[in-house]
Amino acid sequence: MLVIRVRAFAAAFIVVLAVGLGVAGVVATAAARTPAAHHKSVKKAHRKAARHKRRRRHGKRRKHVKRTHATLASAAKKKRGGGGTGGTGGTGGTGGTGTGSNTPSIYWGASIGSQLTGSQAPWDMSAVSDVAAESGKGLSLVHFGTPFASCSSTTTSSCSDESFPTTPFNNIRNYGAIPFLDWSSVADDSSGTSSAEPSTLAAVINGDWDSYITSFAEAAKAWGHPFFLRFDWEMNGNWFPWSEGVNGNTAGQYVAAWRHVHDIFEQVGATNVSWVWCPNVDFANKLTSLQELYPGNSYVDWTCLDGYNWGSNSAGASSGDGWQSFDQIFQSTYNEIVNTVAPGKPMIIGEVGSTEDGGSKASWISNMLSDIPTNYPDIHGLMYFDRYDNGMDWPLETSGTSIAAWDSGISQQAAYVPNNYSGLSTSPIPVPSV
Repeated sequence: MLVIRVRAFAAAFIVVLAVGLGVAGVVATAAARTPAAHHKSVKKAHRKAARHKRRRRHGKRRKHVKRTHATLASAAKKKRGGGGTGGTGGTGGTGGTGTGSNTPSIYWGASIGSQLTGSQAPWDMSAVSDVAAESGKGLSLVHFGTPFASCSSTTTSSCSDESFPTTPFNNIRNYGAIPFLDWSSVADDSSGTSSAEPSTLAAVINGDWDSYITSFAEAAKAWGHPFFLRFDWEMNGNWFPWSEGVNGNTAGQYVAAWRHVHDIFEQVGATNVSWVWCPNVDFANKLTSLQELYPGNSYVDWTCLDGYNWGSNSAGASSGDGWQSFDQIFQSTYNEIVNTVAPGKPMIIGEVGSTEDGGSKASWISNMLSDIPTNYPDIHGLMYFDRYDNGMDWPLETSGTSIAAWDSGISQQAAYVPNNYSGLSTSPIPVPSV
């Protein structure tokens, strides 16, 4: 089933890859690779065509081999809102507006790489315990991802559908946290020889993946506990194959694809899913309009935003954004979502991080953790990107002062709730209570 599906769009993908990204001549390697080897291979392949772009990867394990969740643009994406103002310190600002409580309670957690234990969470939950020790409090969210399918090489016959991650979900729930899953509509090549065999939005809409999506939804229903599902995120950019305007996708197809997948979950009775709609920050208004990409209130449970402080790190210097505070990165897009696009919906920060270069990372973290409960009343979830990636020093562990700032901000503020959710049974997942 998958082989037929992938072959159907393989030719279109090759054209898109050759023309749009200019990445060619990759050579097949062994299927099982270490995360470090995979990062190196993918990074090298994409440097030629898109040095200005990059993308972080969410770890997953398949057949007991730790690897990263790569996609068509994973190693080539530079996320940016464009044209932000720089600074020297990471100070806070005036914050956003919204309709929620003035003192919100906030789920918190991280996407955790292998830098702590040599393995990635949630397969190694000791990595989660290490972040909790750095934070003075247990995590209430654990973030990871999986594609529709994985391929051990560039040949389509090597591809197989990815099953529902029951064991990682059980690990997270037994710890007392809530799973936060990224689910992307691609066939992901884990060998590192290429990034992915991308599906098109039309393939999703036309039912090419229906058998797989139905099976995944039925497994989600069988698991039976609440979890967050972030489907095809950052759709307002142009670095993923599910964005409109790339990979043959046209206007209106993102919403149609989202609704199609959502409807299948509804039809099988998988009501334990909380659907998270997550664009990238767009503080310079350069990305696709959010209004055009919003599936509608009946199809979305939580909204979300991703954004980073690139500072003067040479790996991210081409962003042109410089050092920015949390407010400079998030405020304008937050206001647009909570006041215009999806008023009344709770929001999660799906990915956030800061470099050490260009200012004080410790101050940046401290100001973010104090600003969110005070100035962003609709934010009820926060996940830090605790991973090294393509030269960017996102992890908390880059300095003792950064760890101390995170520890102080999380442990001393009651707004950030701990891991007390092993018995959670309500869906959609409600905002937390302190």
